[in-house]
Parts: sequence; C-alpha cells; structure tokens
Amino acid sequence: MIMVDVLGWDIGGVNVKTALIKTWNGSVKELKTATQYFPIWKRGKEQLPAVLDRLRNEVAGSIKLDAVGITMTAELSDVYWTKREGVNHVLDCIEEVFVNIPIFVLDAEANLRSVEEARHEPLKVAAANWPATGWMVSQLIKDCIIIDTGSTTTSIIPVIDGNIATAGRTDLEKLLNGELIYTGSLRTNVATIVSFIPIKGGVARVSSELFAQSGDVHLILGNIKEDDYTIETVDGRGKTRMEAMARLARVVCADIEMLTEQEIVEIAYYVYEKQVKQISEGLTQVYNRIKLYLKENIPVVVTGLGRNFLAKKAAQKAGFNWIIDLGGLLDASATVASPSVGVALMVASELEGKVVQWKRL
Repeated sequence: MIMVDVLGWDIGGVNVKTALIKTWNGSVKELKTATQYFPIWKRGKEQLPAVLDRLRNEVAGSIKLDAVGITMTAELSDVYWTKREGVNHVLDCIEEVFVNIPIFVLDAEANLRSVEEARHEPLKVAAANWPATGWMVSQLIKDCIIIDTGSTTTSIIPVIDGNIATAGRTDLEKLLNGELIYTGSLRTNVATIVSFIPIKGGVARVSSELFAQSGDVHLILGNIKEDDYTIETVDGRGKTRMEAMARLARVVCADIEMLTEQEIVEIAYYVYEKQVKQISEGLTQVYNRIKLYLKENIPVVVTGLGRNFLAKKAAQKAGFNWIIDLGGLLDASATVASPSVGVALMVASELEGKVVQWKRL
C-alpha cells in the first residue's frame, strides 16, 4: 500500500494558491485547496515566507509531507529587477519554509526539476504554471483546447494526443501565438479592453486612468458575487453593485448622477462583449494553427474563476459547441486553483512511479 501526501503551489504576483493532495495506491483520496490574495509589490516580497507558512498550516496542518511541487508567475512582478531574481527569491522562500522536504519545480516543458536545476535555468521555470493545468487535463482528455481564465490572465492550452501542444513557452512567445491573453475576471483595466464606448447616441473615447477593472463589470452584470471579488478595488471603496457602477461611470469621465443605471449597465455589457472577443480571437488563432493535426472536432475545457462567463462564452463565440467544465471532471475547488492541483498530481505521480488517477471526491 502506497500513501503519498503532496503540497502543490502556484505562486503568483497577486495570488498564492496551494493544494494538498493525499493519494492511496495511485488514486486521489483527498483534496484541499486554499488561496491568499497577496500583491507582492504592495505587501513586500519579504512577507512571502509568512504567506506560504500560513497557507501550509491551513491545508496541511501537522501532516508530514512527502514532497512539495511548485509553479510560479510571481517573478514577472516589478518588485524584481529581473525574472532570474524573482525565480531565485521564490525558491529561497520555499526552501526556508519547507526544510528537509523534497522540492520539485515545474518547467515550461512540463518537466519536474530540482531546485538546483531551476536556479541554473531560471527562465525555464518562469511563468510555468500553465503546463500543470495542461498536464492534468491531458490525463483525462487526449485531444482538447483548455481555456483557463483567472483573475488576471487567460491561458489557452492545446492538447493533442495527450501531449501539450503549445507553440510558445515563455510569456512573450505565448502572447505572440494567442496562447496568453492578458485579460481576466477581476484585475483587467477596462481601458485595456475598450478604446471607445457607445453612450448617449455617440461614441466616447475612454480615459486611460485606472478608474474601473473587470471585476466591476462582472459584479454589475451579476457574473460574480461580492465574495468572488477577492482583490482590492481601484478606488479603495467597497464592492457593492452601486460602488462598482460609480467606478465604471468614471471610465467615460462621468458619474452616477450624469448617467442612468441603464446606461452604466449598457457600458458594462459592451465591455463584457469586447472581453469575450479578446479571448475568442486568441482561441481562434490557436485552433487555426493546430486544426490540421486534429482527426475530429475537439472539446474546449474551461477552468478558472471566469470559466463560465468568459471562457465558455468565448468558446461559443468562436464556434465551439462541445464545452466541458473542468469542475465536472474534478472536484469543483480544483477549477480555481488548477495549476497548484496539477503540479501536486504530477509530483504524486512521480513519487508513486505511475500516473495518479483522479476519482471525484
């Protein structure tokens, strides 16, 4: 009988996510996830070890861990001068918190590396959380396109014959190939989604100030609840629908006295449609590149906070009708922490010497 306890990490510049996976004889026995909002450039990079320690205690308590697996995107934060500095700092923090525990670092080729190897080639492990999601889904569905829409970005990950088939590895390469869309459910500046907004019978240019973000749009439209709005608002005020409407009105340099509720809702719908289009265009670019290698129609697998109101809508707009919610295949909690769950599964499989099978919990 083989039992393995693994903690997976997705260490971002805005959110730190962890997943505890307990396996028994090659099957998942227990999953527990946790997330902490941690804008590293605001709170300070020196606070990262404390965040890791708190989350470890929340999900694992006194459990004796067999190993830790990590992915990271925090190195992109401008709190670091270079990605090399960021990668090494994250690794320093992990080693500080997890003493005498084997540590595996995921790279952009979906390989698990040692800390020493990761330090030697930091750009190989930078921004490499998406392969964890790709690998996890590839064990369930051999041909598909994954859309993972989180709070900040959207990753589009093709899987062909059970293998991740992205053209890009780095963020830059993925941006060039439509595999990374810098738009998300909460943190996207509305002014990066639209340049113009129809209003009062005309078309207004928008202010480039950070007056409102995508979380305000989706709160107004009912796509998210106040509890889903886990980040700070741009004006420091609350997360009621009225406060979100006031922020969105400022995008056209107006306010809630100058615009009616219906006019603000129409602005929100317009921004929403344009955001869906951004993701849809990336999906179409990816599909057009891989379609010659596909034997038949393939499903789109959606995950992340925006899986239903952004990823799914984008897939439909692009002409896909076969859409699978990852929450229907795995535990629902896995959909908002896919990379941390994925890397934990990868490490558990490494320790067990075979691919750990998922059984719905």
